Amino acid sequence: MKWIIILAIVAGVIWAANRSKPVSAKRKLRQNAQKQNKSLSTTYVTRQGKTAQADGAFRAWTSGNLDDMVSALETKTNLIDRHFLLMGIVDQAYKHRNDPDSAVLLRKVAEMHLSEFPEIKPALKKEMDGVLPRVTTFQKYATFLMENKEYEEAIEVCERAIEEGLHDGTKSGFEGRIERIKKKMNA
Repeated sequence: MKWIIILAIVAGVIWAANRSKPVSAKRKLRQNAQKQNKSLSTTYVTRQGKTAQADGAFRAWTSGNLDDMVSALETKTNLIDRHFLLMGIVDQAYKHRNDPDSAVLLRKVAEMHLSEFPEIKPALKKEMDGVLPRVTTFQKYATFLMENKEYEEAIEVCERAIEEGLHDGTKSGFEGRIERIKKKMNA
């Protein structure tokens, strides 16, 4: 019987303490949104110095879900989110490149990314404060081509990366990658 009384007192104290707490502005907004069946989970991004609501391409590439990313390929978006969407698809397809469907997807989207890169590059460089980030599509596609004994094409991808001013994050860069491809080609 004493336990029931103690529990009732503790519950009453907790209830009173919670009731006396001021409701934060964020909590009020959440409560009002729930009342109106609205969501506060709208995501905003900054692109080229302007704030904008995130679109389907942004949500797809940040999800990491390959199906979502492929579905968003036709989404009209800004160049930055387009770049990361294409690179994300290549990254995911590359992981499963031994699967024929993934290999086809990898080839298709890597070619798409390489063809769109001249348009993407200035926006990407501006967005990254004048520094081009590592663009993994070039290195992964070159590796994929090399593995499929498409040596000339792999060298062309590396040369293109060099022309674009990209680096693959290795000590020898794309130049060293070309040398390794040539050794494989002549072996």
